[in-house]
Amino acid sequence: MTAQIPSTGRRTIAWPSVITVLSAAILISAEVFGAAFAGGWALAIMLPPDDFFLSISQDTWAHILQAILFAVGVFVMITFVRGAQRVEPFTRRA
Repeated sequence: MTAQIPSTGRRTIAWPSVITVLSAAILISAEVFGAAFAGGWALAIMLPPDDFFLSISQDTWAHILQAILFAVGVFVMITFVRGAQRVEPFTRRA
């Protein structure tokens, strides 16, 4: 195997790729975060805090579940953008 020497040439931003990934990320994030908030609310109704011996209100329990699902959504979006960047590189050699 031979080691590849990194190029020292200029790199430019590939705007069509950036716009494509950004547009897809906006669309997908609207779905992911909408599902996180709706899912947190639905889970709070299906799994009341009394079932887990928690002495908190139903609204607080819903916010906790929404925050957990929101964090999962952030992970999903980071994974999506990193994967999309591999397919559609944001820079190219000039």
